[in-house]
Amino acid sequence: MFLSSNADDVVKALDAGYAAATILATPAGGNASDQLRIAFDGDAVLFSDESEQIYQDHGLEAFTANEKNEARRPLSGGPFKGFLEALHHIQTEFASAASPIRTALVTARGAPAHERVVRTLRAWNIRIDEALFLGGREKGPFLKAFGADIFFDDQQGHCLSASRHVATGHVPHGVTNRRQAGTPGD
Repeated sequence: MFLSSNADDVVKALDAGYAAATILATPAGGNASDQLRIAFDGDAVLFSDESEQIYQDHGLEAFTANEKNEARRPLSGGPFKGFLEALHHIQTEFASAASPIRTALVTARGAPAHERVVRTLRAWNIRIDEALFLGGREKGPFLKAFGADIFFDDQQGHCLSASRHVATGHVPHGVTNRRQAGTPGD
C-alpha cells in the first residue's frame, strides 16, 4: 500500500496497480484500543466502481434495480481488495477475539443493495468484522464510534466528513474521480 499527501504520486501508484490513497489532514487524537482498526468504503475502493457508474449515469432507482438483479453476481475487486485480503490472512492467524486487526466496511449503500456486497465478501472468502450500511447517512460519526485508526473512501465529500473524526485516505479511483478530474472516457 502507498500513502502520501501528494495526489499525483497516489494516482501513479493506483495506475501501477497498488492500493494507494492521499492522506488528508486530521485532528490529533486516535483510537484508544490496542487493535488496529481499518475501515473501508465499498464501491471504487474494495469493489470495482461498476455499480457506482450506473448510479452516476442513471440515478438511484437504476442503481437499486441493478443491485437487486445482480445480487447473486459478485462485484469485481477494487484497488484495496488485495490489501483487505492481506489483512484477512493476518486475522486468520488469531482467534477472532484476539486479532490485533479489526476491519469495517462503512458504505452509503442501504437495503436492498447490501445483499450483493455481503455475497461478494462471502464469494471472496473474506471476513469483515463490521459492516455498516448507512443508506446515505454521514460516515464520520460511525467511524468515530467504531474507533477507526484510518478510513479509505473514493469520494471527497465522505473523506472530508470522516477526516473530522479519524485519519482518512482519499482513493482517487473510479468514475466519480474521473469526472471531477475531467478525464475522458466517462
